[in-house]
Amino acid sequence: MDATQLAQFKILLLREKQKILNQSKASRENELTISADDLADEVDLATTETQQNLIFQMRDRERQMLHQIDSALQRIDLGTYGICEETEEPIELERLKLMPWTRLSAAGAEIREGKRKRFVG
Repeated sequence: MDATQLAQFKILLLREKQKILNQSKASRENELTISADDLADEVDLATTETQQNLIFQMRDRERQMLHQIDSALQRIDLGTYGICEETEEPIELERLKLMPWTRLSAAGAEIREGKRKRFVG
């Protein structure tokens, strides 16, 4: 991968990171505030708890995505970006364009999935 491509992927990763941070900041204040008036009965309480659980799950996914993006940015700095962690072969450019934070090529992802299935089942 040449320097121009690496710079393009770095810009793509930084934009995605900023997008996640902006969305998180904009919605954080409104989502987790609960008024005593909102909890008039058990149904309202259950609905509020369900909504909060969904919000926490969404925040966790955002946190994981930010970690993956930061990891990809670090790999760019280290010179290992675009190399599959499983096969040590270059990751397909089309795959990187779709998921610039990925650590695995298509073949590497299949190998990992096979290993995961063996250990789980």
